[in-house]
Amino acid sequence: LFAIFAFATCGGYSGGLRLSVDCANKSESDLNIDIAFAYPFRLYQVNFDAPTCEGKRREKLSLIGDFSSSAEFFVTIAVFAFLYSLAATVVYIFFQNKYRENNRGPLIDFIVTVVFSFLWLVGSSAWAKGLSDVKIATDPDEVLLLMSACKQQSNKCLPVRSPVMSSLNTSVVFGFLNFILWAGNIWFVFKETGWHSSGQRHPPDTMEKQSSSYNQGGYNQDSYGPAGGYNQPGSYSQVGEYGQSQSYGQSGPTSFANQI
Repeated sequence: LFAIFAFATCGGYSGGLRLSVDCANKSESDLNIDIAFAYPFRLYQVNFDAPTCEGKRREKLSLIGDFSSSAEFFVTIAVFAFLYSLAATVVYIFFQNKYRENNRGPLIDFIVTVVFSFLWLVGSSAWAKGLSDVKIATDPDEVLLLMSACKQQSNKCLPVRSPVMSSLNTSVVFGFLNFILWAGNIWFVFKETGWHSSGQRHPPDTMEKQSSSYNQGGYNQDSYGPAGGYNQPGSYSQVGEYGQSQSYGQSGPTSFANQI
């Protein structure tokens, strides 16, 4: 939306000014000299006729300056930023799995966001300077100086209407707002790349691996306890041939009863 407002307020501009030249001979005067100009502000191509106050002869003049480069550069950035934002929105919604696959999508998104942030700053600054020059070149007082009739004190030259530049001022404001928006979004896209979280996940993962290795390779003290196969070390019980129980220790049989 910010990109749309930026290129619409600049690329769709058309304005004009009106001058009046009141000659000493009233029949030679022209009180409504309209001069119209528009984007891309190639003012040297804007021609208009003005009276010379020397009979019926008129002179053909043109405005001064060519400010199309900064204006077109600004509008181009805005259009491409709008198209990329639209495409990114579709990817975010419908192709989220493809976007996160191999971390390639966030990486590309991060690089493009940095590039657009830089372009918005450069383009807005250039267009702000270009707009300042456009205002000077279309100032009615400056345009009157181009007329030969206005150099004679007997003639009266006055500005009737000045061009309205409010939409162009708005375009510059939206240009810098877009820069702030894209530059602030760098942080959020950076977090999507995984570079931010990877530095915080290594210490916990290392501790988990160490604890798991101790659990797998350690010994349990209850594995060989009293529940083992021998009740006491060095002794065991044996059942005799006729069912009598005999107990033997380390030094031989301790008792022998009921022998037949």
